[in-house]
Amino acid sequence: MSSSLVEKAKVGLYEMNKPGFLEEAFKELLSRKINTSQDLVMWLEERDEVTRHIREVMDRDYINFNSYNDNEEYKKRFQYDQEILSPIIEKYDNLLDKMFYNNEFRDSIGEYYELMIKRTKNSIELFREENIDLGVEESKYTTKYFDITGNMTVMWQGEEKTLPEMSVYLKDSHRGIREEAWKAINDRRLKDVDALDDIMDNLISIRHKIAENAGCKDYVEYKFKELERFDYTPKDCVTFHESVKKCVVPLWEKIQEKHKKDLGVDSYKPWDTLAVLKGQKPLRPYETTEELIEGVLNMLKNTDEYFYNVLKSMKDGKTLDLKSRKAKSPGGFCTYLPITELPFIFMNEANSHGDLTTLVHESGHSVHDMLCKSQKALNYTNNPSEIAEVASMGMELLSMDKWQEFYKNQEELKRAEINHLEDILKTVIWVMVVDKFQHWLYSNPTATSEMRNDKFAEIASEFSEAFVDWSGYEEELKHMWKKQLHIYEVPFYYIEYAIAQLGAVQLWRNYKKDPKMAIEKYKEALSLGSSKSLPQLYKAMGIEFDFSENIIKELMDFVCSELEKLS
Repeated sequence: MSSSLVEKAKVGLYEMNKPGFLEEAFKELLSRKINTSQDLVMWLEERDEVTRHIREVMDRDYINFNSYNDNEEYKKRFQYDQEILSPIIEKYDNLLDKMFYNNEFRDSIGEYYELMIKRTKNSIELFREENIDLGVEESKYTTKYFDITGNMTVMWQGEEKTLPEMSVYLKDSHRGIREEAWKAINDRRLKDVDALDDIMDNLISIRHKIAENAGCKDYVEYKFKELERFDYTPKDCVTFHESVKKCVVPLWEKIQEKHKKDLGVDSYKPWDTLAVLKGQKPLRPYETTEELIEGVLNMLKNTDEYFYNVLKSMKDGKTLDLKSRKAKSPGGFCTYLPITELPFIFMNEANSHGDLTTLVHESGHSVHDMLCKSQKALNYTNNPSEIAEVASMGMELLSMDKWQEFYKNQEELKRAEINHLEDILKTVIWVMVVDKFQHWLYSNPTATSEMRNDKFAEIASEFSEAFVDWSGYEEELKHMWKKQLHIYEVPFYYIEYAIAQLGAVQLWRNYKKDPKMAIEKYKEALSLGSSKSLPQLYKAMGIEFDFSENIIKELMDFVCSELEKLS
């Protein structure tokens, strides 16, 4: 590669991410003479190489900031990336997109690039230079969100604990303990609601202005275009909400009604929803982080050797940050480091069953990243969440029949399996809450924070909280959405979880019929990256891209039938 950026990057990755350095590299690409279709393909490959080096540095800075919110050096690097480098990259990406799209040889480089050309056209149409500075402002407010939430701790039995560490007490069979833990968590959250409301005020204002600048009627329309949702519409999502309300919420209420009866409580309060029964203890499948990693490695090895090799390479490459600690951002994610050529898994373990499924989930993303890294076009390694989450949720279900690695006790194993299948219904319903709320947020950009909080409580009461008694704790319900980091950091990135969950259940149903064939199709589809449309990717996996009422009912009935077998 002749690009100055690529050549200098060999000396040091951080040296390259300087404004003058970046502009020099981008200008060199813009000045290139392209005389044949082969020249254009080579130019695309070189642009990809430049992007790989940029991503490596910026993704590492993102990881470091989320891992250590209180480290000033990491924070400064992350802010530098967002405030200085991102505007430069966005500006030149648009110029490079135009250079590619307007090139006379664009339509002669082969069918492989057709979807990339469509995405490039969409990107050019959305770009507005005035939105660059607004994007910088937006990132400042999301950073503030992580500053606040990453430092939320409570004192519990004389020890300072993070909120993820407190989650295990919400499952305690002793009602007094879980009530005390729930109140401690929510009292802590309530202390910062004004600051978090202020952040959302600013984010909505900024995002609405971005949409207006791009010629969109609202941020809903803008975000659907930006997320390249070519295969479904906002109207489809509204239909999805109603179908889940009709077909899934009643099933979930039956599960909660049985849980209430088994607990022997008169009123099903928010601190009862995760509780284990008397005589049981919360599921704790491991004691140490090393045990968790080794156990998941063994599970993956017994599912497919390739799955095992991916996680083993990450362990050896030290790209796993699993422990919860103070000043660490909440949640979990997987990101791919394109120069290191390894995925990185970030999560907050709390010595619970959820840690097992989270590590398996993120391992699914890691497998996806490794399978599609050989795609010729880097653009096709940017996997839309509708297929990326099938990779992760599918991995949970494909490996579930190996949970005896962690649960030697058959009763505990059965409990874990039942909980996981019930969580499928719970997940689909909660996704509807978050997605419907976001549609309302950005369709009503002038709403006050009080109106937003009231609307959330209303939506939640129709879906996930329909059976729960929140009397006396209405304020906590209003602010429950603030724990969902996606709403702040990656708006509208959530409906994909429900779409993908339906895909993952289809994959699991196929696996139960023919394990070898299901795994082979899973790997085949993931290796395609995003080089095909969503319906085509689903078809390659042997499943359907479909979230109609009929398929929702069919798949939820299947999950319930599997629950009945276990019960």
